[in-house]
This record gives sequence, structure tokens and C-alpha cells, in this order.
Amino acid sequence: MSEQKNGNPAVVGLAGFSITTLVLQFHNVGWCGLGPVIVLGLIFGGMAQLIAGFQEQKMGNNFGFSAFTAYGGFWIGLALILLMNHFGIYKSSTTDVGWYLVAWMIYTLGMWIASMRIHTMMAVTFFTLLLGFYLLVLGHFVNPVWNMIAGYELMFCAACAMYMMFAIIINDIAGKVILPLGKPWIKQRA
Repeated sequence: MSEQKNGNPAVVGLAGFSITTLVLQFHNVGWCGLGPVIVLGLIFGGMAQLIAGFQEQKMGNNFGFSAFTAYGGFWIGLALILLMNHFGIYKSSTTDVGWYLVAWMIYTLGMWIASMRIHTMMAVTFFTLLLGFYLLVLGHFVNPVWNMIAGYELMFCAACAMYMMFAIIINDIAGKVILPLGKPWIKQRA
């Protein structure tokens, strides 16, 4: 009797993260409005990532559990901030959102350090996310032009996450490495 293979929840989490991040950056550089960002933030970047995170917990992956549930919460929180601002329920200033981003930048720093033990693409994705949060913080506290610069930089971050998603799917289907993810930056001790 053969064991049933589990699907890798990271493919859904990475898809939710990458697509929602990409569309927000389309907004940050002026290509689209906030409507698609809010919908993706609630459903795909938010709820789908939360589900992927809970599945990662069942798989015993603390990194994926933390990353997908946390960033799922980030997207739901951001979408709610945008909706509350739009409807005048509880307005958040640019500075308020800046502090929200500072907190996420700190979380991302820790996740970047941890990601260095996984593989190159994970470390690059988290580094570009960390840099993106830093640029967004500058955009909210110093000069809004940094938000546009962050938009282009975070498009690269989204592409890295999407590459990881495709690598997991294609490598699994092929039964061999077609899209490499690279070696860890920090080796595990024996």
C-alpha cells in the first residue's frame, strides 16, 4: 500500500504573496487603482496565504507557517486600513501606515536572516522584501517618491516569489530540478 503524497502548500502561499505584491506595485507606480489591491489583499494575499500557512504548520514547517500566516495577516490588515480610510470609519494617516510598515520591516528582517539557511531564492526574495519595506517606510516618512521606487523594486521581489512557486511545481512534475533554487547562504552545522 503506497502512501498518498501531500501537496506543497507553499505553491498557494507563494502565488498569493507574489500576485498580490505585484498588483500593489502596479498601484504604487501609478498603473492601476486600489480596487484590485483590496480584493487580492483580502482573498488571495490574505485568506489563501493564511490557509497555506496553516497547512505548512501541519507539514511541520515553522518557517512557512510563520511567513504565510503573518503575511496573510499583513494583506488583510492593509486591505482593512485602505477600506476604513475610504469609508472614513477610522482614518490612518500616512505616518500611521508608515509605522505599520516599520513593524513589518522588523519582522521581515528576522525572516530574511532565517531564509539564508533555506536556499538562495528564498534569501533573495526576503532581502528584496526587506529592502522594499525600507523604501516604503522612506516613502511614508520622508518623500512619497520612495513609494514609486519601492514599487519597481518590489516587482522584482514578486517575480522572485513567483519563480519559487513555479520551481516547486515544475521540479515536482518533472521529477528533477529544472528551475534551480540555489544553495543556502548559511550552511547547517552537522
